[in-house]
Amino acid sequence: MIFPQIYLASNSPRRRELLTQIGVDFTVLSVDVDESRLANETPIDYVKRVAIAKAQAGWNTLSELNRRPVLGSDTSVVLADIILGKPINDDDARVMLQQISGRTHQVMTEVAVVTATDIKCELNISQVTFAAMTESDIDWYIATQEGTDKAGAYAVQGLAALFIDQIQGSYSAIMGLPLRETGLLLQQLTGQAE
Repeated sequence: MIFPQIYLASNSPRRRELLTQIGVDFTVLSVDVDESRLANETPIDYVKRVAIAKAQAGWNTLSELNRRPVLGSDTSVVLADIILGKPINDDDARVMLQQISGRTHQVMTEVAVVTATDIKCELNISQVTFAAMTESDIDWYIATQEGTDKAGAYAVQGLAALFIDQIQGSYSAIMGLPLRETGLLLQQLTGQAE
């Protein structure tokens, strides 16, 4: 498949790795977007709004001569309509890990592409089931610092895999970028999608 050259409005090394995996030529744009959840905003509406805001913020930094599609994405760990964001400290991470221990939660990832004429979005919702974690398991995992900057305080592609019983959905979306949906959006830009 041939994908257009794009900008990635994200500093996430995981998103860079995933785009490289499928052969997308991209340039990273650093954007600053308020990711606060609005009052009465559903998790689905939240991830869509933030993904679009990231892509739009990236688009707005470009000069007219350098414009090409900008991709933004947002991933949220959702447990019973509660968004578990990035932990602010180890105590916050502990609470999140205790909440997801022995339970199934959703990982919602929205990908948005902004062009001069359009904004296209796709949502992926996957299910992740964690085994029951002991307090010593949680202490050990927090000490690794792996989940420090990750939604839900864990990284599916890292040591947290030791505690994951089951995944239903897209592994790449749980990492931060749903490759199937991303590929479809980018194919639409080149006229390859049906």
